[in-house]
Amino acid sequence: MATEKQAPFYAQDEQTVLKELDSRRTGLSGAQVDERIQKYGYNQLAATKKKTWLQRFLDQFKDFMIIVLLVAALVAAFSGEAADAIIILAVVILNALFGVFQESKAEEAIDALKEMATPEAHVKRDGQVETIKSEDLVPGDIVLLEAGDVVPADMRLLHSASLKIEESALTGESVPVNKETQTLDDTDIPIGDRKNMAYMNSNVTYGRGEGVVVDTGMSTEVGQIAGMLNATDETKTPLQDNLNSLGKNLTYLILAVAVIVFVVGMMKGSETWQNMLLTAISLAVAAIPEGLPAIVTIVLALGTQKMAKRHALVRKLPAVETLGSTDIIASDKTGTLTMNQMTVERVFTHNQLQKADAPIAKDDMTLQAMNLANDTQIDAEGQFLGDPTETALVKYGLDHDYDVRQVLKKMPRVAEIPFDSERKLMTTIEKQGDARFLVTTKGAPDELLKRTTQYVDENGTVQPMTDAERTKILTQNNDLAKQALRVLAMAYKEITQLPNEVTSESVENNLIFAGMVGMIDPERPEAAAAVQEARNAGIRTIMITGDHRVTAEAIAGRLGIIQPGDDAAVLTGAELDAMDEPTFDQNVANYSVYARVAPEHKVRIVKAWQKKGQVVAMTGDGVNDAPALKSADIGIGMGITGTEVSKGASDMVLADDNFATIVDAVEEGRKVFANIQKVIQYLLSANLGEVLTLFMMTILGWQILAPVQILWINLVTDTFPAIALGVEPAEPGIMDQKPRGRKSTFFSGGVFSSIIYQGLLEGGLTLFVYWLALTYPVHASASLAHADALTMAYATLGLIQLFHAFNVKSLHQSIFTVGLFRNKTFNWSILASFLLLAATIVIPGFNSLFHVTQLDAYQWGIVFGASLALVVIVEIVKAVQRAVHRR
Repeated sequence: MATEKQAPFYAQDEQTVLKELDSRRTGLSGAQVDERIQKYGYNQLAATKKKTWLQRFLDQFKDFMIIVLLVAALVAAFSGEAADAIIILAVVILNALFGVFQESKAEEAIDALKEMATPEAHVKRDGQVETIKSEDLVPGDIVLLEAGDVVPADMRLLHSASLKIEESALTGESVPVNKETQTLDDTDIPIGDRKNMAYMNSNVTYGRGEGVVVDTGMSTEVGQIAGMLNATDETKTPLQDNLNSLGKNLTYLILAVAVIVFVVGMMKGSETWQNMLLTAISLAVAAIPEGLPAIVTIVLALGTQKMAKRHALVRKLPAVETLGSTDIIASDKTGTLTMNQMTVERVFTHNQLQKADAPIAKDDMTLQAMNLANDTQIDAEGQFLGDPTETALVKYGLDHDYDVRQVLKKMPRVAEIPFDSERKLMTTIEKQGDARFLVTTKGAPDELLKRTTQYVDENGTVQPMTDAERTKILTQNNDLAKQALRVLAMAYKEITQLPNEVTSESVENNLIFAGMVGMIDPERPEAAAAVQEARNAGIRTIMITGDHRVTAEAIAGRLGIIQPGDDAAVLTGAELDAMDEPTFDQNVANYSVYARVAPEHKVRIVKAWQKKGQVVAMTGDGVNDAPALKSADIGIGMGITGTEVSKGASDMVLADDNFATIVDAVEEGRKVFANIQKVIQYLLSANLGEVLTLFMMTILGWQILAPVQILWINLVTDTFPAIALGVEPAEPGIMDQKPRGRKSTFFSGGVFSSIIYQGLLEGGLTLFVYWLALTYPVHASASLAHADALTMAYATLGLIQLFHAFNVKSLHQSIFTVGLFRNKTFNWSILASFLLLAATIVIPGFNSLFHVTQLDAYQWGIVFGASLALVVIVEIVKAVQRAVHRR
């Protein structure tokens, strides 16, 4: 804070505040301003030190899997396998460039906060009003506010003339706050209830005001959010954790196998230590799926394209997969689950309650009063300018064919009494003709009723107001308020002449009560279905809002976030503050709705769920959401209503601000994870088959495959089929499954066991073909027999991987169920890979380059038979697994 104080500024009276800030109503002197600039600095947000492109590029190489690949490239280079080294380095650099490109805008949140600040402020200094740059404001400055201004610093209000300020970017509350100057009694009041304060970057929507600056720069509420953004660490995604874990485990396993091969080879004494070392190194290089990071990146990138078509724009690639593992969606209410647009929902007129879409007569006085006692303007483009509540009333009129613009041409306004927070009423007077004037008043029902002497009954007849009627109206008002509707009452009367002085006392009396309207920021039409779909998918939706408890609870009930019989309760920010960390962490699952919360509360809620091992997606559109967006496993910003701050802190932005888009994105994320699992299953089982083949050939003293053969098999089988598997369509029922959880890995759900047995089958069948070719040679010559056997093993090891790609289209379902030909990209990639593999054998000139021989039809038959055998065996295993599962 700018100064040390005994109580918050909102809990101090005007004289105490000015004394504490050493200021006065006429403003500071030039000398005081200079002194305070030196003491407090300029009224601007501190910039974070940005990383250069080179620093971001180098950061990409801190990933463990990338380090493993760099080591593999060095090993390949020193062992003479320059082609392997070049390919691995190319993959690593490509992956790093993708990462830099996706994350190049990581520091935009603070920049956006700085840009939001108003460039100018109207301030009193030395008794004169000056217009200065907002960055030159200091604590103690007296600032003047009027409609259309952006509040330039945090202020304690000293004067308010119908002042209304829209603070949704800070509080999440969609309705502008009526500002007052009275001292507040409590010393612990949420931002949204501090009615005598104005905060930096909020917007003045109505009236005029004057306040004294109490905080500037990083000491403001917005500045504290900026500080939280700087201090908030990026949360590692499950994908990043999985890839790191996979890289470490693979490295340990590969090193162990390489050491075993070297030791066994040396014990046999059949090879020199140099040859055995080269063999061990070649085995290690062959075992590392060097294309995996690039293929995962490509799969994620393709996923981002799919999501973009569904209006979800991904800023960081891992966010695609993270969505698929989401357990909790912590959603902001305003503008995300709701329309962020006040709307008339109920109308009480002619002593009867009706829905907003029910017919209403043009001469209905409730309809007329809500439109005439209204300052909303409509510009040439049809845009509504004014207070959101008043705008909702004019829109209601237009929806019922009542155009107040046309009415005012016939009945021009001749006088008005503006709204003020003390009497809570607004009145206008329109001229109806010679010596006839219509007075229309709208405002708080209880205040308006005090000034009414008559009411309009069910038949449209004006009757004297009775205590029973007044009780009925107030009861109706309370019923609407319990539904979280904001209620305004309407009244009118006719007069024959204007009073000498138009005041509340002279005009707002002897009114005829016409009716009431109940308004709310309604839920999005598709939001309730999206919440239910998320629930079906095992995802819990949590609402976090700056709105009052009643409003939050009502909207949550309408959306299905709170359902009848649910134990989940509503918790306010004040109640959360009173709860210590261990207690809240233990009970966080008891709450589905949080009301009147501050930015630090949102971060606390996210972290409490994360401590329970849950993957949390946080949605938001305001400045106040940014720290939690950054803390969450995946932050989801709003593209239309969202501030640049929230977008900059997000991993993904919804182009249509539609909560239902999140559910679509979750489905895409689940598909992406499943496809990455398929890619990993395919690559690692293939690599295991290669390792087993080379290992057993070494142990048995057979001639092993040449490095160029292993390299070519890796190139043609690891690239196109793996990428094609990454774009497999989603399997049926993917959104009926529960979230896989944070502890789930790429090996979960039976993937690891499948990799092991399928890799062993690939290697075993390849070795069987080699043995068969040696045992029953086509040629009598031993050297030709060995060459044929090696060629057949080479062809089998490559082809069996291509056939195996069909197996991994589904972990448990038959390939005939998932469809052999649904993915045309996949089919073309298999064909292309087979032609590239076969070309090295059947095209003359390639034989010597790849150390292979021409194969006849019989030999090709054996190769195809062994490769198809793998498909048959895996189909049988899947059938058994499904039968056991059903049982």
